[in-house]
Amino acid sequence: MAISTILPSSRVPDPAEAPPLNWGIIAPGGIARRFASALRASTRQRLVAVGSRSLERGRAFADDFGVPTVHGSYAELVADPAVQAVYIASPHSEHAEQALLAIEAGKHVLVEKAFTRNAKEARRVVAAARKAQVALMEAMWTRFLPRTDIVRQLLADGALGTLETVIADHGQLLPADRVPRLHLPELAGGALLDLGIYPISFAAFALGLPGAVLAAGSHTETGVDRQVAAQLTRFADHPDAQALVSCTLAARTPTTASISGNLGRIELDGDFYAPGRVRLVDPSGVSITSEPPELVGHQGLAYEAAHFAQLVADGFTESPRLPLDETVAIMEVLDEIRSQVRVRFPGE
Repeated sequence: MAISTILPSSRVPDPAEAPPLNWGIIAPGGIARRFASALRASTRQRLVAVGSRSLERGRAFADDFGVPTVHGSYAELVADPAVQAVYIASPHSEHAEQALLAIEAGKHVLVEKAFTRNAKEARRVVAAARKAQVALMEAMWTRFLPRTDIVRQLLADGALGTLETVIADHGQLLPADRVPRLHLPELAGGALLDLGIYPISFAAFALGLPGAVLAAGSHTETGVDRQVAAQLTRFADHPDAQALVSCTLAARTPTTASISGNLGRIELDGDFYAPGRVRLVDPSGVSITSEPPELVGHQGLAYEAAHFAQLVADGFTESPRLPLDETVAIMEVLDEIRSQVRVRFPGE
């Protein structure tokens, strides 16, 4: 293969172009702070309210980000007439209940990944949103980045030929004394839902949904998954391809990803799920690399918020970049992996 000398340009709009929505934030923790920072720096989105079970914590968040209203309960937040869309940034164990609360109040909802604890909860949330005719989306920010759109175009153009292998990993050093929630079964902790969702969603983006899953893993002392590796196969459109994905709470891994075909491969340096460059490599090793990103790190969260705001403005209730049926199907893959590594959450 003689590779092109020019990679396609990203078609992702500047997030500042998206029409503003009035956002309310549920659970002002670490990811909510990154989300709020990205919105303030790179979009016209408006943060109008925050809800927290701790008024002190909510007020500290509001002071830091110029949010005018603080609510001491999530019910008060979703009832706030100034709020058009709710961003749910709580632990996975709370996502379904809080999403349903917001949907019942007629709000559009952006739910952090993993979308829910399991596919059963995901189906309930999706059904409620469709009945209420409100916009609902999983906040898998990778799907909305300029880097991802370059990969999307290369795949659509057949630049790699027949796809053979997708490899992606996500490991972070997250001990219990630093991030206790990830070690608690009652909060749906573990490596898979917090970290493994990224490589699995990436594999689904590249190959579609797998028909077969083979997984193995180990447990923490508290019984959640510490490390998981999985082989995904039997993809409808790529019957000979396989995806190899892994995640761990116990080590900082390269967090890279690649998609390989008989005509070449795409490489995404770490962190593959964040803004970055795309490298296209031919079988002889000749490569071309995209330009560096305009937004870096978690500032890239601006793209998912802008995409969601544009959906709402255009009258759509789900994203073509991450349809709700795909979100549910990915939760089914996560369920199967957890079943194979013998992890169940209380109440399941």
